[in-house]
Amino acid sequence: MNQTTFDLAVLRSFVAGMQLGSFAKAADRVGRSTSAISAQLRKLEEQAGIELFRKSGRGLALTDAGEVMLGYARRLVELNDEAAVAVRGVDLEGWIRLGLQEDFGEAVLPDVLGRFARAHPKVRIEARVARNTELLERIDTGQLDLALVWGMAGAKEFEPIAAPRMRWIGSSSVPFQQHASEPLPLIAFDRPCVFHSAATAALDRAGIKWRVAFTSPSLAGLWAAAAAGLGVTVRTCYGLPSTVRALDDVESGLPPLPSIPLALHRASAGASAPVERLASLVIDSVRETHSAAEPAFA
Repeated sequence: MNQTTFDLAVLRSFVAGMQLGSFAKAADRVGRSTSAISAQLRKLEEQAGIELFRKSGRGLALTDAGEVMLGYARRLVELNDEAAVAVRGVDLEGWIRLGLQEDFGEAVLPDVLGRFARAHPKVRIEARVARNTELLERIDTGQLDLALVWGMAGAKEFEPIAAPRMRWIGSSSVPFQQHASEPLPLIAFDRPCVFHSAATAALDRAGIKWRVAFTSPSLAGLWAAAAAGLGVTVRTCYGLPSTVRALDDVESGLPPLPSIPLALHRASAGASAPVERLASLVIDSVRETHSAAEPAFA
């Protein structure tokens, strides 16, 4: 039986196209022409021996075989990159303190820490999940080396990563119904909260009355209340559990919400090599999560 050896460069272009939602964007990322990307995709199908793509409007969608291939392609590319980093950074040592929002506790943290620990076993990571105010305070006082934070105020050193749109979030099982004569029940974090402020400002501009129906110090509390149908909350599409869903603006009759910048803050400009390596992994993971949460494949 002949063995098939997939081309990693082809797999990287394939994964990039699916992450970015466009193979034209993937061409820019990997430094190839769109015609070269098309040739790579044809080569991938030839190597696989089965159709991986199907027409969908003006673009392409994955077949069942394509979905399977995408999963393996991601793993192969990640393993290749992990191996390259590991052999170059085998002697890295140190201690890194990382802080991030609850939104990324499940979507980003396990993957990033696992990959980093395998590549750099001599580096110790202390991770902390907290809210914006605490994370920024700890960055300012040098208690954290890196912090993934909503917004770009409060620190001298930060790198913008994405700007996801805020969304109204409601129950997946309880139909959303809002009567004009009644205030909209809101589910919110304890103040201060940039999401709650954006929600109330949008409602006030639209002339929609509102009331705070439920507050919680944790994101899990917000999800539980929203899932139970106690009201609506505001967040991005990152890390949504299956018990809640993003409401359609037209369907819900609620005003559109702005985007919110997401940035990686650093305690200092002259960060150590381990800190910079972890920062790179966090940024890549968040951007992959952003592409999956807000797809625009064409």
